[in-house]
Amino acid sequence: MTLRLILTRHAKSSWDDPLQEDHDRILNERGRRSAPAIGGWLKEHGYLPDEVLCSTAARTRETLERLGLPKVDTDFVRRLYHAPSDVMMDVLKGATGKTVLMIGHNPGIADFADRLLAKAPAHPQFIRYPTCATLVAEFPENEWRAVRFHTARAVDFVVPRDLID
Repeated sequence: MTLRLILTRHAKSSWDDPLQEDHDRILNERGRRSAPAIGGWLKEHGYLPDEVLCSTAARTRETLERLGLPKVDTDFVRRLYHAPSDVMMDVLKGATGKTVLMIGHNPGIADFADRLLAKAPAHPQFIRYPTCATLVAEFPENEWRAVRFHTARAVDFVVPRDLID
């Protein structure tokens, strides 16, 4: 049995209001195009979660909504807001689904993705993990609490620019 993680950084957010709190920033036009493209890619490849763990920030919530995926059990987790990789791992270990979508922020999500994998994908944007970048990884475990860093296998990786101009 394997467990699958879909790890998505939020789509591009707006900086139009310099007085707005960071937690409350929404997506900009590019982000509003990128999230549905990633959602379509996930559906096309059959990468559908049965559980979602999402940061509480407005831009992660909007990214989730615009992915357009079927509704599943979703937890909005404050600890995922700008979380470092160790916190992201701790949150993941509490998951219950077999395929979990986690939506978070850089720089933590890039470090988390890198630390999860036994071998990084060859994609030139993997280390940078740009907005809406999405990794699909599998762990050789039956329970999330048993997963460890450097044990996952990269199944797929995509960034919005691979799908749209």
